[in-house]
Amino acid sequence: MKAMKNVPIIILSVVLFAAGALFGTSFLTRQDTPTVDYSIERKSPIEVSSVSYDEPKPERTDYGKQEAATIDLFENAAPSVAFINTSNYRQDYWTRDISEIARGSGSGFVWDQNGHIVTNFHVIEDADKAIVTLANQKSYEADLVGYAPEKDLAILKIKAPVGDLVPIPLGSSDNLRVGQHAFAIGNPFGLDQTLTTGIISALGREIKSRSGTPIKDVIQTDAAINPGNSGGPLLDSRGDLIGVNTAIYSPSGAYAGIGFSIPVDVLKWVVPDLIQYGKINRPMLGVQLARQTLAARAGIKGALVFEVEPGSAAAKAGLIPSRRNQAGQIELGDVIVGLGNEVIESNNDLFLALENHRAGDLITVTVLRNDRELEIDVVLDASK
Repeated sequence: MKAMKNVPIIILSVVLFAAGALFGTSFLTRQDTPTVDYSIERKSPIEVSSVSYDEPKPERTDYGKQEAATIDLFENAAPSVAFINTSNYRQDYWTRDISEIARGSGSGFVWDQNGHIVTNFHVIEDADKAIVTLANQKSYEADLVGYAPEKDLAILKIKAPVGDLVPIPLGSSDNLRVGQHAFAIGNPFGLDQTLTTGIISALGREIKSRSGTPIKDVIQTDAAINPGNSGGPLLDSRGDLIGVNTAIYSPSGAYAGIGFSIPVDVLKWVVPDLIQYGKINRPMLGVQLARQTLAARAGIKGALVFEVEPGSAAAKAGLIPSRRNQAGQIELGDVIVGLGNEVIESNNDLFLALENHRAGDLITVTVLRNDRELEIDVVLDASK
């Protein structure tokens, strides 16, 4: 009973102790905690942030010399490169409905502002339709103007505004050297505007064309060339066209370090014929010429005959090719130094001189043979 009377006193003591503890804590907090002024004006998130994601990033200028040159080369050449998709039409046996089936893809490049596009013959071979997509992503249905299976070349034509057509600058393949930088632009595996780099690995290679006839004096490069690169340009370090990527050597069908390109000097005389006649229509002597660099090393000024095709005009006229003797040494053949009234100092001179004549013309060919100058009458062949 006495214990029950002490309960109110105990409760009162606990309350007074808790109130004292709370007062002390509040007093210490006011003495030790710095005062914060919350009256500072708060800025909106837009005003506080100093970063604007709409502003363009500053352009880099710290590229190395070689890196900057490669970037410039690609940016200048890319507008000339085209992506080519081909398809075939198929008719359903039962319904007679016509459907379009994708066939393949490849690359090409703008030759002139008339809309002519250069590509490989095997890119468009057996196709019923070809769509050319330029670098600006505009697509045009193309017409087949001409083709040369023996050179694996074809010409398409599109109706595009002149401003969209950027012809590729032409270089020369006569003076190429092994070890030069080489740049390939194309659309491997459908990936458009792809640049690969390498060097010229070898010159004077030979590959078979789609018609089975050999294409001689082909450029070999280790710049990566894959399916879809066919028909695209091979460029030198100035961005000038030196070849058309046309084939790869690979057990698997993909890049294995060896690619081949048709020299630009072949294009210079084939393409005008394909545009004008739809086929190669130039009169022919029936000779294969040695590369100009080989002739220059031998101190030769003219067009050195490397091979004479059997049954050709040159063979009938008795022109002599270069050959190896029993000791393994190369004996130089005839050097063509004149065609009609025109002086021939290089292979290109001979190609240009032939443009002024027609198949069946009787023409005098001047050659150097064993340090003697001879004049030989030749009846020019028609191109095959």
